Amino acid sequence: MAPLPELRSVLRSRAAAAQRRKLSKLEKKEIRWGLFFISPWIIGFLLFYLLPMLASFGFSLYDFNPAVPDQARFVGFANWQRALFQDQEVWLSLQRTFHFAAISLPLSLLFALFLAILLNSEHVLGKSVYRTLFYMPTMIPLVATVLIWNGVLNEQTGWINVIIERLTGIRATGTQGLRWLADPNLVYYAYTMFGLWGVGNAMIIFLAGLQGVPTELYEAAQIDGANWFQRLIFITIPLITPVIFYQLVLGVIGSLQYFLAPFVLNGGTGFPEGMTRFFMVYFYKQSFSFFSMGYGATLAWLMLIIAMIITVVLFGTSRLWVFYAGEER
Repeated sequence: MAPLPELRSVLRSRAAAAQRRKLSKLEKKEIRWGLFFISPWIIGFLLFYLLPMLASFGFSLYDFNPAVPDQARFVGFANWQRALFQDQEVWLSLQRTFHFAAISLPLSLLFALFLAILLNSEHVLGKSVYRTLFYMPTMIPLVATVLIWNGVLNEQTGWINVIIERLTGIRATGTQGLRWLADPNLVYYAYTMFGLWGVGNAMIIFLAGLQGVPTELYEAAQIDGANWFQRLIFITIPLITPVIFYQLVLGVIGSLQYFLAPFVLNGGTGFPEGMTRFFMVYFYKQSFSFFSMGYGATLAWLMLIIAMIITVVLFGTSRLWVFYAGEER
């Protein structure tokens, strides 16, 4: 057998030769057909994603009102200077957004994982029925969902307050009760309930990850005397960390873009006490209420940069806790 250094040299020379080799007619034909079939996506990406993004960056350099486009005025990076150093509401809205994400995201992920583990259990009867029932709320339009929960959390007649009052005896209804959507200390938890209502998508993805865990690992652990909790902590959770990471990235991006509920319920006024004036709400107000499209484009790019930084940090730290089967450590 050839020594290891010589073997590596041979492999490198073969790889270099393969790269220098000209493509055959069949390979060129396959490449052309491949490009042809993905060309709709490429064209759509260029026309509806890349070009609008570049145009929005151009708008960020202008004082631009779409109602009077002929009065657009080039201001350079003045909009960026205003957003980063002068407009305190930008950072306050970011602070509210991160505060809400710190509450809603962990609860949503844990609840979706809990449902997936529950519905993956062999002791649950009628699992397909329950899976359907838990997934069905995701089919309801988001605006309808927000309006439904607006009634559910009503301080006078909402059934959550009624149930709390009847079970605990605590005064939960009326003006002195739990004002979920009007109390600054409760409004983020109320909005989190909107999200818990629609965790069906995350539940299905977690369920797929759980069903991919080899059953022989559970059997071996059970033979060794591991209980259910130990199997969950030392087998299930480590093997579904790629799924958890995927859901975490999507959840972070979704939380940064949170907009619909506060806009539907109070028109983006920030009620109560400005607590729901999230970053995307402020972006909408600047762009489409005040018609300051140049400044709005600046805010959009600022959010893109923040989301990219957080995503890069998540990917950079994932190697410390995300386990991929067959991966070399």
